[in-house]
Amino acid sequence: MDPILRRTRTPTARLAAQQISPQLLNGCFHEADRADLVGFNLQGLRNALHEKFHPHLNGIIEEIYNTSRLLRDLAEQAQIHLSQLPAVFDYLNVILPCLCKTLRDINTFYEDKSMNKEHRWRAMYHKLSNELPGTTLPARFIMYNQFLRLLQDLMTRSPNFDLNAMESLRIRILQLREVRKIPPPNPIRTDLIRRDEALDFWNRETNSHWAEAIFTQPLPSRREFKVQGRSDAYGPLRKLGHLPPLSRDVKILVKRSFDSDRISVIFFLQLRNQAPSLLIRSKVASQNWVSVLGVHELSIRREGETVLHLSTWNTAEQRIVPWADLSFLTWEEMVLFYCTFLCLRVRSQLTLKVSPAEFHLRKEKRLFQAQIIDDGYQHVLMVFEDTVTGGCRLHAAVWEGKMRACPVWTAFIPPNVSSSWLLRKSKRCIWLRDIQPYVFCETYRPINQRRGKFSAYELRFAHKEAATRFQELFSSSPETSAASIPDSPLDNDVTTTEGSQ
Repeated sequence: MDPILRRTRTPTARLAAQQISPQLLNGCFHEADRADLVGFNLQGLRNALHEKFHPHLNGIIEEIYNTSRLLRDLAEQAQIHLSQLPAVFDYLNVILPCLCKTLRDINTFYEDKSMNKEHRWRAMYHKLSNELPGTTLPARFIMYNQFLRLLQDLMTRSPNFDLNAMESLRIRILQLREVRKIPPPNPIRTDLIRRDEALDFWNRETNSHWAEAIFTQPLPSRREFKVQGRSDAYGPLRKLGHLPPLSRDVKILVKRSFDSDRISVIFFLQLRNQAPSLLIRSKVASQNWVSVLGVHELSIRREGETVLHLSTWNTAEQRIVPWADLSFLTWEEMVLFYCTFLCLRVRSQLTLKVSPAEFHLRKEKRLFQAQIIDDGYQHVLMVFEDTVTGGCRLHAAVWEGKMRACPVWTAFIPPNVSSSWLLRKSKRCIWLRDIQPYVFCETYRPINQRRGKFSAYELRFAHKEAATRFQELFSSSPETSAASIPDSPLDNDVTTTEGSQ
């Protein structure tokens, strides 16, 4: 059994779990790294074997990489849901020693030079599949991953959490531990699992947050950067598990990983005041470090071609200091992260002021701007061209009021659009085909703008001259003179404390 999970029972079980949490969470990352290594080794073994062995190997490799991802997700979410850690502590103590031994055994077979590679694979598969009847090697990792997913549901107090399924899997893992001579874990403290509290929490969450959907949509195009930058976290950083406890009522919105998961960022919402925050995790050597700041404490700008730079004000030093550099593979994902951050920042009740410079993504050129009537709202519609990748996008923002210039939606214009992409329906109305808007607002309903059998997207301009300029932009030259662009809310200073679209 790995030393990461050894502990003694104390009367103050909740306090003991919190004290050991850094060791436990680093243990999750440790096993995730081990799973990545095992997956990599099995890929090499698969490539050396006949194709008839590939289907079984492919299934195991995929599940092992899923195990790695789930372990990291669980440890990162625990930084935000630290108050829930005691409830999952004993369940982690059930799975991690068993998972660890499985991964070590696979590596032992892989490294056994006394057999050729085919015999290593056969011995590995049959030996580990026959340890517990009905639990083949692929089924074992499927079981591990189902258990880890349920642990995430327990951690986040999800209404999808199924205690009966958790108990069924726990018993199966305990049977596997027994045949593998792994000492039994401590009993599960069911008093820490309170379904009534979970249901109360989720009853208040009747709708999902718009940010949860942003990165779930497939990208209509991928304009990759030719040169990659480096992601870094500057902090102030604390060791994993040493962050002060956050409110129990938190909701994770978005997670993005950078540099092969060396760095990850999580957007989450503190429900008591609807204040969005960011958690960043950075791995240095074998140690994981974390930092949390409210979105209202951070500023954002594009640095170079591929990096979004986040900075904060250091009160002690009386100057702006870096918090993180995030390097993106594609322009599209950079835009979505930037718009998500900016909208959460502008709409946060804790934000006092947003610099006008933050409303412009550097190295994008504005080709067009006009007022539109959009789902009953007055918005400003802009067309931006990225000077690095050549990509173009539509960008709608609030036209006026306290939220002016706040992003509402963006849509990436497909490359090499055909003549049928744009249809002039009337003096002030244009329909666009194959447009997929990413919406950064709860109240805006893009379905209300869909028209016709092809579900074209309707742009209704406030003035017919603007519709003509927009049509000309895509029918002839993409160049637009600066004189044809009216004054923008972006050109004015923006101060916000509250408001709506």
